Amino acid sequence: MSRIATLEKLVPQPDAPPPILRIESAGKSFPGSGRQATEALRDVSLSVAPGEFVSLIGPSGCGKTTLLNITAGLIRPDVGQVLFDGAPITGPNRKVGYLTQDDALLPWRSVLANVALPLEIKGVARAERLERARDILQRVGLAGFEKHQPSQLSGGMRKRVSLARTLVYNPAFLLLDEPFGALDAQTRVVMQRELRQVVSAFGLTVMLVTHDLNEAIALSDRILLFSRRPARLIEAVSVPQAGRSDVTDRTRADDALYRRLWDRLAGEIDAGTAP
Repeated sequence: MSRIATLEKLVPQPDAPPPILRIESAGKSFPGSGRQATEALRDVSLSVAPGEFVSLIGPSGCGKTTLLNITAGLIRPDVGQVLFDGAPITGPNRKVGYLTQDDALLPWRSVLANVALPLEIKGVARAERLERARDILQRVGLAGFEKHQPSQLSGGMRKRVSLARTLVYNPAFLLLDEPFGALDAQTRVVMQRELRQVVSAFGLTVMLVTHDLNEAIALSDRILLFSRRPARLIEAVSVPQAGRSDVTDRTRADDALYRRLWDRLAGEIDAGTAP
């Protein structure tokens, strides 16, 4: 069966499960110099279904990370409503895991101690947290590296440690903010493969911010395209993944979708930089 990307309608289907995340008419501004505020988001509405992998793309600085921070409960929108599992987000959302571009590993702690850190903060007993950390490290392919320091690891291995630390407390939803942006091209493909395996194994729901259109196409069930700042959702595209055995698989439909997304994205970038 050929893979054909189709325009996504943002109207929930009658038989669809309730969304795990619903953002309704959200807007957000930040203080600027003088009296001028910077408007990051304007009237953004979207939903994410359980088990769905959604990528957010748009010009740099348009407000994509702001959406992740709102979902994580780190900031609140000025207007609109954000619901997670049907309930408003009013503080830090402890049901999500958040992985950023910076691995933020503590250099003085071993790999095992870094991964166990979230459980230590939560007060989990030492024996239990170390057992859970060892299990997660094995599942991301780092068994045998428990005693290593972060400085002894490659960039890809450090990123896997960060992923393991994010997964150790069993989040229902994974937020990814350009997690592989600093990696070389080959390591990036390896990490994309491993991410796909982890998402399948853990049954995760994922929202990824990326500037790599190929990455978004290879990994996503849907791609949400945002305008220049203030970010508005201007297009949502379904990307059927049936028949794709590897992130390196490409079809003519992928090439056509890439051109379509790039044309719209380039238009937003050009409009945002025009004098």
